[in-house]
Amino acid sequence: MTPTTITQPIAILAEPGETSYADAVASFNLDAHLEPALAVVATTPGEVADAIREARERGLRVRTQSTGHAAKTASSMRGDALIRTRIAGPVVIDPDLKTAHIPAGTLWGAVVEAAAPYRLVAIHGSSPTVGAIGFLLRGGLSFYGRKFGVSANSVRSITITLASGVSVVTSDENQPELFWALRGGGGGFGVVTDIEVQLYDMYEVITGAAFWPAADAAVIAPLWRAWTETAPLEATTNLRVMNLPPVPGIPAVLTAGPVLVLDGAIAVAAAAEEDASQAILDALLNPLLEAAPPLMNTWTRALPSTLPQTHMDPREPIPGIGDHLLLTDLDDEALMHIITLAAQDTTLAVFELRQLGGRFAEPLRPGGAFDRTPAKFLYLGAGAIFSEDARVSIDTRLSVLREYLHRWDTGYTAPTFVENFGDPQRTLSDADGARVARIRLAMDPMGMFAGDVSPVRDTLTEG
Repeated sequence: MTPTTITQPIAILAEPGETSYADAVASFNLDAHLEPALAVVATTPGEVADAIREARERGLRVRTQSTGHAAKTASSMRGDALIRTRIAGPVVIDPDLKTAHIPAGTLWGAVVEAAAPYRLVAIHGSSPTVGAIGFLLRGGLSFYGRKFGVSANSVRSITITLASGVSVVTSDENQPELFWALRGGGGGFGVVTDIEVQLYDMYEVITGAAFWPAADAAVIAPLWRAWTETAPLEATTNLRVMNLPPVPGIPAVLTAGPVLVLDGAIAVAAAAEEDASQAILDALLNPLLEAAPPLMNTWTRALPSTLPQTHMDPREPIPGIGDHLLLTDLDDEALMHIITLAAQDTTLAVFELRQLGGRFAEPLRPGGAFDRTPAKFLYLGAGAIFSEDARVSIDTRLSVLREYLHRWDTGYTAPTFVENFGDPQRTLSDADGARVARIRLAMDPMGMFAGDVSPVRDTLTEG
């Protein structure tokens, strides 16, 4: 496909104080404060190209965001121009090819809804309010991931506007090196305006959450960890300690103190798999329910469109901080120790261990720069900061957890789970990082998008 240069002048970069500026810099994490010199919400590829051109003429670097979920992972934008992509247009499903065309700025909830009538699914995130494009460009670890792999491996093409104003459709056949680097390479190549992804047949899912008092972790957690050793690829689960707020919609029995939560999904691709999927659920859940009666258990068969509700991610913007590691393994003693640490401070909203392995570690075929992780578990800790006292308390608890988990730290992180720009983070090997840097230099020799490059702060050398 021949690259095209978009020339029509449409977008106008707004300055601080203007309504359109405030819209462009809004963040889902209210603790992130973006302060670019100029900003614009771009609704067409033409507006993207025009904004890049105007920034270049003013001698400004260009920064990008879509939904703002990853805003705290960005370096300072002062003196830069911010393009927020909100490309107009629907998600387009091709049921014959089993693909979805997703405009930049689209939320995962819209993708799930568009694919649902065809009993097809994307390898989507756990929250319906997260932007699909940013998730896919950073790799993405889905509830379907142990069966289908890192979400970026399902990307079939990426349309990007480069610093020159040229729009290029990249794929395995066109600009394959750029296509490889865009999928998990750390950004800084241009402004992505749409992505096409492969969809997969999904008859139904078995999903839900079981809740116990945190004190029951002593019997529940070791049973879950033992199950993960031989868990089938169809199942991806999380073990969490949560402090749920007393708000409408949450049963009072779950808000009296820290609760231990097991949630996740079992993929049922076809009706013929119903019996096998029930056997997976029974092997997972029955020993836990027999060991300790739950406060509540919502695991059930459901349509795939219900899966984004399982993880109970926040629906509205909140101020928050968190931390993340990819772990080699944990024994029962370590598992109980960190769960106890997590449950000691109620200002920590969530402590999570996500089950990895399967196709996360061994993809069916190579993908982009970040196409696999050998880690066995993903750790995430986070809290909402509605006061400075809460910030200090959460920071302290996260530091204690990180220090204890250091011995199992792989030294690598999953990009979609990195919480703060200054945190230790590394996605790629030195060789792959050097390859990405060469591709980035070829695409953006003047460094117009250099501010969007994810840093490498290696825990192996800095910890």
